[in-house]
Amino acid sequence: MIDRKALAQRHNPVIRSFDRFSSLTVGNGNYAFTVDATGLQTFPELYADGGVPLSHLSNWAWHTSPNPQGYRPDTFPLTEFQTYNGRSIGFPYLPAGQTTEEYKWLKFNPHKLHLGRIGFRLDLPSGEEAGPDDITGIEQTLDLWTGMIDSRFSLSGTEARVCTCCHPELDLIAVRIRSGLIGQGRLRIAFHFPYGTWKFTAADWGKPDRHSTQTVREDACSVVLRRTLDEDEYGFMAAWSDGGKLLRDESDPHLLVLVPPPDRDEFELRFRCVPEAAEGELPGFEAVKSAAASHWAGFWTSGAAVELAGSRDPRAAELERRIVLSQYVTAVQSSGSLPSAESGLTHNSWAGKFHLEMHWWHSVHFALWNRTELLANNLSWYGTILDQARALAASQGYEGARWPKCVAPDGVGGPCYIEPFLIWQQPHPIYYAELIYRIKGGRATLDAYAELVFESADFMASFAEWDEARRRYVLGPPVAPAQEIYDHAVTINPTFELAYWAFGLSTANVWRERLGLPRSEKWDHVLRHLSPLPVSDGLYDAAESVPHTLADAANLKDHPTMLAPLGFLPGVMTDRETMRRTFDAVMQRWNWDATWGWDYPLTAMTAARLGKPEAAVDILLMDKTTNTYLPNGHNYQRKPLTVYLPGNGGLLTAVAMMAGGWDGAPGTHAPGFPQDGSWHVQAEGLVPMI
Repeated sequence: MIDRKALAQRHNPVIRSFDRFSSLTVGNGNYAFTVDATGLQTFPELYADGGVPLSHLSNWAWHTSPNPQGYRPDTFPLTEFQTYNGRSIGFPYLPAGQTTEEYKWLKFNPHKLHLGRIGFRLDLPSGEEAGPDDITGIEQTLDLWTGMIDSRFSLSGTEARVCTCCHPELDLIAVRIRSGLIGQGRLRIAFHFPYGTWKFTAADWGKPDRHSTQTVREDACSVVLRRTLDEDEYGFMAAWSDGGKLLRDESDPHLLVLVPPPDRDEFELRFRCVPEAAEGELPGFEAVKSAAASHWAGFWTSGAAVELAGSRDPRAAELERRIVLSQYVTAVQSSGSLPSAESGLTHNSWAGKFHLEMHWWHSVHFALWNRTELLANNLSWYGTILDQARALAASQGYEGARWPKCVAPDGVGGPCYIEPFLIWQQPHPIYYAELIYRIKGGRATLDAYAELVFESADFMASFAEWDEARRRYVLGPPVAPAQEIYDHAVTINPTFELAYWAFGLSTANVWRERLGLPRSEKWDHVLRHLSPLPVSDGLYDAAESVPHTLADAANLKDHPTMLAPLGFLPGVMTDRETMRRTFDAVMQRWNWDATWGWDYPLTAMTAARLGKPEAAVDILLMDKTTNTYLPNGHNYQRKPLTVYLPGNGGLLTAVAMMAGGWDGAPGTHAPGFPQDGSWHVQAEGLVPMI
């Protein structure tokens, strides 16, 4: 039996400097607060330029910029594109590199909102404000077992200890400070609130007249504030130990400074953000600490676990570190009520909107690691936008529901050169529902997700166009394949999407049978006549419209999605030997410096299904920039995209598959890992992959 506490805690991040790539986060899946080495957000400028920023975000907290021109998605000019059979469909499109004010407003609104910077104001003995160079003796630890960040540092010879934790159900942070700096009057806490922006920081500090910070109620130990930004509003509540004094800054209406009493060396603070200003007591530090510890102990003990201790391969410790920390960061960032943004609740990539094609990479691993409820948490959101998805499909002449690509909670996509044409998100709800059914079974599961399954399949069947001359169904044009480098106006039959269509439609008809319904003849007709996966030179192509894909250097970048039919998917429509040759060609020729973080697990899963476990491990640990995992566990891509959660989720999916098996896997233990004794894999509770 795996000692799960020891497994988690031996990978506790320990930080000993102001490392811009080592900020640490506490959160609960819907809310997150990221801190520097002081345990609060004291020196954000050190992390802002290409680091992991000190954010404060929630799934409910969005801001919409003023819209004096009345821009609306449904009135954006449409550009006509021709389908395979010549039907004309309008899409909200501008060519890459072109923009208008209308385009920008629609694309970047609403955007996630920074809820306020909470940091220390530290003074030197001279009275001057201390800077980061004045801080010494840093030792900061995130205890993964309890969800507590313990930060220790010294200023001018005086030590400080700061404990920071997040409530598992409320958007609430609790902080305990112990330091002689309090009694010396050299430690204060600043609450500073910004205006909103779609940019990566989610905070605009240069527009103080565009928002307001009003006091709703204040007493000796607490305050309630109402924050108003244009048409948006939220509440900020704080409570602290007896004797603290809250001061306003006359030069900045959005800055408040909390001064602890000078007669003690310990001080506690709790603060909570809510969609509306509210009254009510905030739980104390000990209550929050206890709730967080109970939550995280339950998290680590209730799901699956993989331990690699005892492996002879020297890379095992690093892979285990990535596995453990990826479980933490995805639980904190991606397990809430919405599909996750690609940088979660850490910064505002793509205005903080979430990309539904990436949802598979964010959340499938939760089910494979036996935490099905965390996948179900954000799958339920699809039901809230079903009417919009149906309307989108109908507006283009299709049946069923067409799921958008890059959206906020309202499910309304903005204009883009690529987003309106992407389709590989379409079968995702079918995959999620099937995975949950395999785990939970039962009529209740079928009833919960049948509508999403059937509406997804109805669109997929109507999207496929009949080619009378060749007696087949085709996908596209216009279509943007998952390898997003091809012209959507002429792309036809992308390989991954063809296989995913076959998987989705066949699975949807199985669901009809489970519910005692007749199979859909339309779905079956598409399945029987779907175009085969395109092949050139004995290798799978990216799409029928891109023959000889792997012979042209211009094609060997972005995502190697011609591997996905056997790896991501269980081999629908796939010839195993053709895929084996394709895999070998990708490994020899691909430009791995032009990839993304999920490309490594994508390729590793194909290697595992092909019986190449050594290659699977090598790929997961390939030494490339976009396969970098920072000290805090985040998958780094590039500046400014320093957090990329599809990489973390993909890693966990691949490892779950390699250690726990898949449909048709060999009957050996950990079939995706080398069987030569170099890897010692202990696994508990994993769910086999489809």
